[in-house]
Amino acid sequence: MRIAVRVRPGARADLVGGRWDGPRGPALLVAVRARAVEGAANKAVVAALAAAFELPRSAVVIVAGERGRDKLVDLDGDAGVVGARFAALLG
Repeated sequence: MRIAVRVRPGARADLVGGRWDGPRGPALLVAVRARAVEGAANKAVVAALAAAFELPRSAVVIVAGERGRDKLVDLDGDAGVVGARFAALLG
């Protein structure tokens, strides 16, 4: 399943949840403590999403937006479970 996310690097805590209406439609908000330096924020986003969706890190792939705050992410898991979790996290 492909989802849109909006990343807030340099946050006080790693959090996944909330909605941001962006250029690609509704996006899931992902706050990470890591700064956007040398891919650290992207790695933290992958880890946070994997934990939130209860997937292995290898099942979470950033497919677009590696250099920006708006990203498209592929989640490789059961579509029904992932879709329900996505809807719940959007709020």
